Amino acid sequence: MPHSDIEPRSLLLSLYQAGLKAVAGETVTRGYLRQRDWQADMPMAVLACGKAAVAMARGAESVLGQRIEQGLLITKHGYRETGLSSRWQYLEAGHPLPDDCSLQAGQQLLDFVAQLPPAMPLLSLISGGTSALLEVLPPGVSLADLQRVNAWLLGSGLDIAGMNRVRKVLSCLKGGRLLNYLGERPVLNLMISDVRGDDPAVIGSGLLTPDQDPLPSNLPDWLTTLLAHSADCPPGRAALPVVEPQIVASNQDACEAVTEAARTRDLPVTILPPHYGPVAEVASELAGFLRSAGAGVYIRGGEPTLELPPQPGRGGRNQHLALSLAASLAGEPGISVLCGATDGSDGPGNDAGAIIDGTTVRQASDYPGGATGALDRADSGTFLAEAGALISTGPTGTNVMDLVIAIKTGPRDE
Repeated sequence: MPHSDIEPRSLLLSLYQAGLKAVAGETVTRGYLRQRDWQADMPMAVLACGKAAVAMARGAESVLGQRIEQGLLITKHGYRETGLSSRWQYLEAGHPLPDDCSLQAGQQLLDFVAQLPPAMPLLSLISGGTSALLEVLPPGVSLADLQRVNAWLLGSGLDIAGMNRVRKVLSCLKGGRLLNYLGERPVLNLMISDVRGDDPAVIGSGLLTPDQDPLPSNLPDWLTTLLAHSADCPPGRAALPVVEPQIVASNQDACEAVTEAARTRDLPVTILPPHYGPVAEVASELAGFLRSAGAGVYIRGGEPTLELPPQPGRGGRNQHLALSLAASLAGEPGISVLCGATDGSDGPGNDAGAIIDGTTVRQASDYPGGATGALDRADSGTFLAEAGALISTGPTGTNVMDLVIAIKTGPRDE
């Protein structure tokens, strides 16, 4: 794999797109429903919620057509698209911080299921982002409280399972509490997984999956006090639906698709174990590995954690990881790395991530304090924008955590 044979940035983007295509919400939902004639020929209702809600709804409608008597679609502000039939109600809400629309969406969901015929099957299409997009709060808890909790969680350094465990306690919908409103109807719960281990209890904070996992330790006192309000949620009901959970796309699926795309180009390729630790540790380990690795393509999935300062700058965990790698690999020839969110949104901005190499740090030499200053301020996006390293995809119609794709050219280091 000589250096002259490839242009790293275009190859990295092509491989990244291959991964996204394989887990696209419309494709995976349509594919599953075509092979599975669930509740054969019966009319049904559909709930689609999350960043991939529109794509998954399109996939369902392409197979089920007029069998969908009514649908409710809840997605992120700016993610609504046309193309679905008039049978759908559309709602947009806040992400990553919930807003008043999130509370309206939670109540609209309860109203939606309350008017369904008692035995009508419900197809649930859940993807990442659901946790922020809809909520019904216990009495005594306000939107301001909810936003404070979510802002703290986003900067806490907790992984998604820990964050969603807190969200489930402070909710009258999550942690399986939505089941209390559904009666005994059959429910098929198709999920695009954005969590480690593809656990249905964690995806979207488990609207349809109860769990008894313990809360994270060392929560601040104000948060512990707030969580006590969960006891005021409506009690469970004896008659609950039968829910069939099914993962239709995962991070592993995306990694395997990238692998296949590299192999079709006759490139040596290796999938590395996924990463879930702090960004700084992930970057240090990966940079060391790449320095000594042979030529080839290296793929890594997962989702690192990032603890934010009180006033973070621009960027998200993928941009922070990319800049950390760029700093570690500064001056290193023949290594290029893409760090990208599969949902197209890395943090609160509109960038999906970045592509770096050994020259990236030099390209933004005017940033105050250099790469170290940007990392300290959690302002990696500003630095990487100046370096011309950011990548933007817009909404991708999926959400399966993150992809890191590295290309190393030349002989093995000795």
